[in-house]
Amino acid sequence: MTKFSDLNLAPKVLKAVAETGYDTPTPIQAGAIEPALEGRDVLGIAQTGTGKTAAFTLPMITLLGRGRARARMPRSLVLAPTRELAAQVAENFDAYAKYTKLSRALLIGGTSFKDQDKIIDKGVDVLIATPGRLLDHLERGKLILTDVKIMVVDEADRMLDMGFIPDIEEIFKRTPFTRQTLFFSATMAPEIERITNTFLSNPAKIEVARAATTNTNIKQGVVMFKGSAKPKEPSEKRALLRKLIDAEGEACTNAIIFCNRKSDVDIVAKSLNKYGYQAAPIHGDLDQSHRTKTLDKFRDNELRILVASDVAARGLDIPAVTHVFNFDVPSHAEDYVHRIGRTGRAGRTGTAIMICVPRDEKNLEDVERLVKETIPRLDAPGGKAPAPAEAEPVAEKPKRTRTRRKKDDAPAAKTDVPEADEATPTEAPKSDAKAEEKPRQERKRGGRGRGNDRRDAGPKVVGMGDEPPAFIALSFAERAKG
Repeated sequence: MTKFSDLNLAPKVLKAVAETGYDTPTPIQAGAIEPALEGRDVLGIAQTGTGKTAAFTLPMITLLGRGRARARMPRSLVLAPTRELAAQVAENFDAYAKYTKLSRALLIGGTSFKDQDKIIDKGVDVLIATPGRLLDHLERGKLILTDVKIMVVDEADRMLDMGFIPDIEEIFKRTPFTRQTLFFSATMAPEIERITNTFLSNPAKIEVARAATTNTNIKQGVVMFKGSAKPKEPSEKRALLRKLIDAEGEACTNAIIFCNRKSDVDIVAKSLNKYGYQAAPIHGDLDQSHRTKTLDKFRDNELRILVASDVAARGLDIPAVTHVFNFDVPSHAEDYVHRIGRTGRAGRTGTAIMICVPRDEKNLEDVERLVKETIPRLDAPGGKAPAPAEAEPVAEKPKRTRTRRKKDDAPAAKTDVPEADEATPTEAPKSDAKAEEKPRQERKRGGRGRGNDRRDAGPKVVGMGDEPPAFIALSFAERAKG
């Protein structure tokens, strides 16, 4: 059996590795480290959680043992698709390079440009960055890549999914043609193969697992769910999620829940907290410092459940995650492999449970076609989907009834109308209001300014009926005598 001591790594690197508690490399590490130390380009294909980060970090530290970095000119470059993955690579570098004098810089969004510029100005041996932030520094003239000797593209398939191909091509153009290039990915899409033919020269291809396979240590299952009604489906689905968590009992010490949409991440996290499940959201719209604090709490077991978007599907190296719940079937089948790869890491066992609603069945078919296996169907806890309990029922407002008066009906006399009870609404004021509005509109149409003149004319003049007062029939002379 191959050991790290058999791989020609530098003594200081071997000492740091031994302190981490590992002495036997994983298959991807055993296959990639030797050709990387020989200076060859490497194309590594392995499922997530198999140690790809150490597969390029360890030989890189050994190769950079000699030499010194110059200001703004890093000697090696590592590209990662997300901030979390870039930060994870930086942590691995710090652990394995602690007995060397190598320096590194982390260029990711959400942090100060000035602080990053200060580190770059001093000169760094290893530059770890996301493509967007790296290009920002290049366009500002703060960085030169002509001295890069080793270039690493981590999670290459994810780079392609996120649309980073133009950025990567631009970055490659600014690096020397003689550089050593290492590509690592969990899946091998046809387009990746085309890109590697462009960027890599006669690479050593190490494929330790069939492309897009899932870890055999992970117990998988899917619950086919249909809500009782479309408006109720979201809350019923969240209730089902809580039932699934409860059904796992003490075996679920911590879990990551994945949602397709950022808005659902916040809603699910808020719902879980409402029912006492101790959850926190993490997605791309959150500030980087907030995301880092949330991840630290999850790693330190201060937080039981992490609700995440696919921004966290890669780069989360948390060995002891017992469960992954897919609240949604991922839109891209490849993301399923990366999501469930957050559990069952480093030889441990894990559980991955997914909820599939009817509109996601096509995505489920794509997932099963990719992984070349049928995911076992599970029964919902209790035999049927639980009724939602997300909100208190809202009392319905009493419906108002309107009675129409026939044309031949005479209006009731005022004295015949009983006094309305204070608690019972009546329609009389409403009909009076309409009667007032209509004449006012007609007056406005009748002539210029008439409507405004009649607004404050006082109460209406009521007709005198069939028996006018007697004084009306008197002449003016008779009135004067009287």
